[in-house]
Amino acid sequence: MEQDIKNLYYKHKTWIKIVKSFGCNNAIAEDIVQEMYIKIILKMKEGLDIKYNENEINYFYIFRTLNSLYIDLIRKNKNIYKIDIEHISENLLASKRFILEQELDYEEKYKVIEDELDKMYWYDKKVFEIINGGESIASLSRKTHIAYYSLYNTYTKVKIKLKKLL
Repeated sequence: MEQDIKNLYYKHKTWIKIVKSFGCNNAIAEDIVQEMYIKIILKMKEGLDIKYNENEINYFYIFRTLNSLYIDLIRKNKNIYKIDIEHISENLLASKRFILEQELDYEEKYKVIEDELDKMYWYDKKVFEIINGGESIASLSRKTHIAYYSLYNTYTKVKIKLKKLL
């Protein structure tokens, strides 16, 4: 199997030319050929014999594999983008800074919400805290015998007030 892979790789430029004849540029042709290597190696592990005779590779099988990979690419209408490592590292640093800023903003905003809740009428604050804590309005209504719509309207009013604050 190892010798078959070497023989396959010796014809690398030929495989690139074949894919370029389908209408691909160099980068996409290289990617398709790399995918072909992966596909062929996986098939060889399953027992595929790619030899035409003792030393020659079955060109037709390779051609059909390259052609099907190209058609799959066209059919899926994939957009292939090259991204520089510098671009990725810049975005990574920017996202880390954004996360740190978000954490600082979160703590400040949480304090503002807590202050605003402390200023509210005790009933409004308590209803908001209970429902926001995970209790459903329906179950709270059943437990307290307070009308569902009264609880719903109180919760909604507090939520809107806090959203406007943020």
